[in-house]
Amino acid sequence: MNRRHLPVVAIACMLVLTHMLALWVVNLYPQEYRAFGEDVDDPTNPLIYVGAIIAFTAVLLLIMKYSKGNFLPYLILGVVALTLFYVFYPVYFYFIPYRVWAFVFWVDIPLTLTLITTGTLTALLYFRPEWYVIDSLGLIMGAGIAAIFGLSMGILPVLILLIVLAVYDAISVYKTKHMISLASGVMKMKMPVMLVVPDNLKYTFTKEKGIIQDVDKRKKRDAMFIGLGDLIIPGILPVSASLYLEPVSVMGTSGPLLVALGSTIGAVIGLLILMRYVLKGNPQAGLPLLNSGAILGFVITYVAIYRDFGLGIFSLLL
Repeated sequence: MNRRHLPVVAIACMLVLTHMLALWVVNLYPQEYRAFGEDVDDPTNPLIYVGAIIAFTAVLLLIMKYSKGNFLPYLILGVVALTLFYVFYPVYFYFIPYRVWAFVFWVDIPLTLTLITTGTLTALLYFRPEWYVIDSLGLIMGAGIAAIFGLSMGILPVLILLIVLAVYDAISVYKTKHMISLASGVMKMKMPVMLVVPDNLKYTFTKEKGIIQDVDKRKKRDAMFIGLGDLIIPGILPVSASLYLEPVSVMGTSGPLLVALGSTIGAVIGLLILMRYVLKGNPQAGLPLLNSGAILGFVITYVAIYRDFGLGIFSLLL
């Protein structure tokens, strides 16, 4: 294997790990974590999510353009801390759902552990924003977010979400190019919005200035970058499939789980195709290929297992 392909393998492993963690942790999350309420099949839910993404992106771009941005890192740190809290609390509560009496008051063990974990990881990100810290937090957050949105939406809304975001990502990277500006600006703040895969272990992310627009201007690539959303968004479909497809058994194995794994395999294939273009130089929109791969993997596996070309969603449209 060519050495320059090792970061590609690492990114593929991170994508698979994110999806597998999401498939595991979603079973520990309560129904109250559904972001859009009880109706997980409402096709308007993904449009709300897309609208929120566009609005949040616009706010960040305006702050970066019209202010010195001194408070923006703290805003993002706050979002990171809040996300970590929601990711960890149900996990601690599932395994240690106890309170203990400490002198004059009760101590909620899962809440206390969550606050300690969240505070420690957020402080580590602030004081030591190296690539391995950013990648570790990115994987944790990515798995948790994919699990929450997979829990919040059924198959039809997720398919709508993936298609709309793939189109939006292509427009924002190739047409308006505002996503490149946003990613480069936030990267300078050393926040876990992009995962960093160095070419060698001596690489330090703290000296990175931003996204490299043209790799030919450099003798070699020090690191490869992939947006955290490129791991999260296609990971929503496997989670939703594992939860909301009709439970069947195939040779003693869960049919919905097999469909979820098929979707992840499709996303990996889309990622490998994407990396062929990334290695040639300029930034690429990841979601068109990643989401297409995840959807195609879902469709092929679903049809093979359920023998149904309706994908389990036609009844929702009637």
